[in-house]
Amino acid sequence: MRLVSTLLVVLAFTADVRAQEVKRDIPYADKPHERQVLDVYHQSGAKNLPVVFWIHGGGWQAGDKKDVQLKPKLFTDKGFVFVSINYRLLPAVEMGTIVRDVAKAVRWVSDHIAEYGGDPKRLFVMGHSAGAQLAALLCTDDRYLKAEKLSLDIIKGCVPVDGDTYDVPAMIETAEARWKAHGLPRAKFGHREKFGDDPAKHKDFSAVTHVAKDKSIPPFLLLHVSGHPDVTAQALRLGNVLKETGIPVTVFGAKETTHTKINADLGATDDPATKALFEFLGNALKK
Repeated sequence: MRLVSTLLVVLAFTADVRAQEVKRDIPYADKPHERQVLDVYHQSGAKNLPVVFWIHGGGWQAGDKKDVQLKPKLFTDKGFVFVSINYRLLPAVEMGTIVRDVAKAVRWVSDHIAEYGGDPKRLFVMGHSAGAQLAALLCTDDRYLKAEKLSLDIIKGCVPVDGDTYDVPAMIETAEARWKAHGLPRAKFGHREKFGDDPAKHKDFSAVTHVAKDKSIPPFLLLHVSGHPDVTAQALRLGNVLKETGIPVTVFGAKETTHTKINADLGATDDPATKALFEFLGNALKK
């Protein structure tokens, strides 16, 4: 009997794994550029599942939607549809174009994710590093979604992971003061240049600039590497602005990890950041 029970469990698990499907390189724009594509990971036959919308990192100059490590299995096993997007990159385009690409991908999700078992009105926007800045900006500056005839109401939560540019002017000041103090050469294409080399643009691409009441800004979970001076300061900065405005926010510093590892470990057994993530998602889905 024990052998039969074990076999049934194995068969059921195998069937469940086979039920997971992925559709790759779906274009999300009219006359799309080769990077205006996304991948959808989903459970066969599922309906009305919440959706995780993932934005990769890479300094806005590199990275790929395939760099998702454990996340697709993690989220599909937990009853989510998982979407991972590409977007055009610096220096071929400027920062505003990148954010608009992300918003267009959300538009595609809103229009089509039900075809893959997802609920377009229960969307969680997440991203790592540069993707964290894009996620935070998209979830606070509602102009990008409004341009796609959408609102922040469809976003149930935002999870930026280890970003250092929620307040771009502060990051520029910090980095350039460090170079000066240590006699280091100035970066040829640092944050100042990436965000447009214009103080007005630096402010406009900062999530902290756009936090305000009555905008339907979703709850935030800010994951960061504990003790790293830049990402810790930036997470606390955005967290304080959200808190002062009355927007629910949790700031979680992961210990004994790195910028790369905190992203790669999301979904690992006994990973503290993963535990914090699913507590956040569970609470958000209750509302």
